[in-house]
Formats: sequence, C-alpha cells, structure tokens
Amino acid sequence: MKNEKISFAKNGFLKIASLLSMDEVEELRGIYDDLLKDNIRTAHLRSDLAGIEQNTDKKVERITQIMRPSTVATELLNNSAYKKAMIWAKNLLGDDMELDFDMMINKAPHTNTPTPWHQDAAYWIDMPDKRSASCWIALDEVFEENGCMWFIPKTEGAPILKHKNLPNGGALYCETETKLAQSVPLKIGGCTFHDGFTLHYSHGNSTHSQRRALILNFRPKKMIAFEREQGINHIGERKQRN
Repeated sequence: MKNEKISFAKNGFLKIASLLSMDEVEELRGIYDDLLKDNIRTAHLRSDLAGIEQNTDKKVERITQIMRPSTVATELLNNSAYKKAMIWAKNLLGDDMELDFDMMINKAPHTNTPTPWHQDAAYWIDMPDKRSASCWIALDEVFEENGCMWFIPKTEGAPILKHKNLPNGGALYCETETKLAQSVPLKIGGCTFHDGFTLHYSHGNSTHSQRRALILNFRPKKMIAFEREQGINHIGERKQRN
C-alpha cells in the first residue's frame, strides 16, 4: 500500500487491477441495468454528458450519466464495491475520507462519443481541504475502443484550467497538451483512482457492447459538510465553480 500511496500522490491517479470479483460485479450489474432502464425513477438524476442532440427525433443517450444512484437504489450503499473503495480511499488519503457522491456513466454500443479532457475539481466549489479520490470501477472490460480512462500525470501546483460546456447542456471540457497521456485498460472488476485535479478523458464506445462504469467520489467528512452547507449536493446544473 505504501507504493500505491506514493504513486497516487505523485501522479494523481492509480490503477487497481482487481477490486471486485465476478460475483460482486454481477450483483452490481443487476442494479445498474435496472436503473439504466428506469427513466421514471432516475428522471431527476440522469442526463446525457454529450449534450442533447438537436434536430433529431432520436433521443439516444450517448453518454448516460446518473448522479447519486444510491439515493434511489439505497441497497448500493451496502454493496461490497462501496466498502472496498472506501478502504482504498482511506489508505490513500486518510481515515477521515467518506463517500461524497456516486454516479453511473454508461456508453451504449456504437454511440462513439468521447468524454472530453477535464478536471473534476472544475465542477466543485473551492474547499480548504482539497483531498479527493474518485474510484472509477469497470463493470465491463474496458480498452481504448470502448472508452477506457486516459490520464495525464499530475504536475505539482498545476492550476484548474479554464473549462467550457459542450453544447446543449453537455459536460465541461478544457484544452490541454496530451502528449503525456496514458490509457488505462481494465479487466472486469478493476478500477482506477484519480484526484480532482488530474486531467482525464475517454474515447467513445465504437464496439458492440456496453461500457458500464460506476464512480465513487470520496473526500474528507468536514469538506462534505462544508459543501452541503452551501447547497452543493452534486445534482443539478453543470458549470465551472472552481
């Protein structure tokens, strides 16, 4: 664990080859797929990170995002994925780390829409304690063609870049030099951790299969309270706050 902690602190991201067993993944997939199909129960939580397509009758979600799925499927909070990721977050950043929010991001077959380069901290308010860790769990095997994560190793003291929104309510993105970018393929049940300042990206899904990812974000308990006091609950408008 010492080496992983050093690597995470230096680079801003870390690969864990195996976080979950196949049985644990199958349990998660059942809940995940039910929520993907349930447009009524998730209506206030879901959106398309690619933005709403204009001038088309097809309302296909190219990058489905469901924020805080555990608020409607509370059984997720008792899932082993949440418990195992919490242990890693505490080991990487301290015993005061707690779950701030969770999300599902799915790239359906042949949607072929990239998630642009960005820093998660651009979405968040400025906080006195900037420790954070996002655990990105692969529920399918992920590789470049279906949208595995890419990271640019963090530079100490690098700022949060200027971000803009993709058209029609889409995700934040920024311009950055990508020559040092590294792709991180994962087997089913593997995961990555990255902090809020680390630049990351993923290709669109050009394959015949789903690319299902569950993301769990951890930060210090006091900073979660700090956010909530200011009305930040990670549901709502996408904009640069930091």
